[in-house]
Amino acid sequence: MASQQKIIRITTVPISLKVLLKKQLRFMSAYFEVVGVSSPGKTLGEVSEQEGIRTVGVNMTRSITPVQDLRAIWSLYRLFRKEKPAIIHTHTPKAGLLGMLAGRLAGVPVRLHTVAGLPLMEAKGKKRLLLEKVEKITYASATKVYPNSGNLASFILRNKFCSPAKVKVLGNGSSNGIDTNFFSRSPELEKTAGELRHELKINTSDFVFVFIGRLVRDKGIEELVEAFSRIKNQYQSAKLLLVGPFEPELDPISDKTNTAIKKDDRITLVGFQQDVRPFFLISNVLAFPSYREGFPNVPMQAGCFELPSIVTDINGCNEIIVEGENGLIIPAKDVEALVNAMTRLLEDAGLYNHMKSKAREMIVDRYEQKYLWSLILKEYEEQIDHASLS
Repeated sequence: MASQQKIIRITTVPISLKVLLKKQLRFMSAYFEVVGVSSPGKTLGEVSEQEGIRTVGVNMTRSITPVQDLRAIWSLYRLFRKEKPAIIHTHTPKAGLLGMLAGRLAGVPVRLHTVAGLPLMEAKGKKRLLLEKVEKITYASATKVYPNSGNLASFILRNKFCSPAKVKVLGNGSSNGIDTNFFSRSPELEKTAGELRHELKINTSDFVFVFIGRLVRDKGIEELVEAFSRIKNQYQSAKLLLVGPFEPELDPISDKTNTAIKKDDRITLVGFQQDVRPFFLISNVLAFPSYREGFPNVPMQAGCFELPSIVTDINGCNEIIVEGENGLIIPAKDVEALVNAMTRLLEDAGLYNHMKSKAREMIVDRYEQKYLWSLILKEYEEQIDHASLS
């Protein structure tokens, strides 16, 4: 039955198909004909090669652009009428809005939307009201909505974005799970990590706090650098490793923080890295004081390498991390709490070793990638069956 059916997976920009849904599309193509749709460009071609699927480029913007958005809806509508998919499945806010509207107009029977974080959580005033309206329109046009965490589902229902019957969390959350075999120690990785440690002048006696992600205000970089500056003189072994790019045009950090990062010889800045695994291997703790997340991959990746995590009490993070078991949970935007958590892990070897011993098994047990894929596949088949009966 399923092999004859077609599914169209849609994201606003192709990097989301390439990275956030890596390998999932190839897995699904064993059961369905899968078509990937996103904004055109070189990366979309790479998705086609990586996943072994056909891709189609449709111009979409991440910001509010009414004229371009109407053109995108028309392009998607025409694509759906031509391809006649059994399912369209959207990710990211703009692709969700455009894809669900076009899918409804085109009469696609099963219209699924995954919610992986809501920018409106940090918005205020008129912008917040507009973003809420967009979410409600998206969900109204979908036949099923999949928040990728329990807390996100609660937020959606509490704010009455759609009826409870439409909302479902698959498994323990996440959009793609984690490849626990890829994120695991190996002799080859250990060798690479040893070379990296030497190159970055990090000693085995150093206690390294690592951050991996975009170096922007929303990720809590201001608080992290401030907290580290407070503890570093008391703990000479402490170092801070920052892995990721700055985004000065979107969410810049302050000049003060930027200067502190570049002038402090105990802070190591390495920029964007294609493979982050060796950086986990030379670190002791993940410090991830983000303001908002969907269901973040980085704490799961860190856990796979037996790193306890310090995370903020926000959606996703407070589900991956269990207080005192595989990490510590602190309030967002709270430098004092971050200082206390970092200090606690530097001083309490018993607590640190307990969390280190639990970190990997707690990720493998709950977020193994192929388990989540099997749940998504089952959901596809059930939704097709349900649509055929209605």
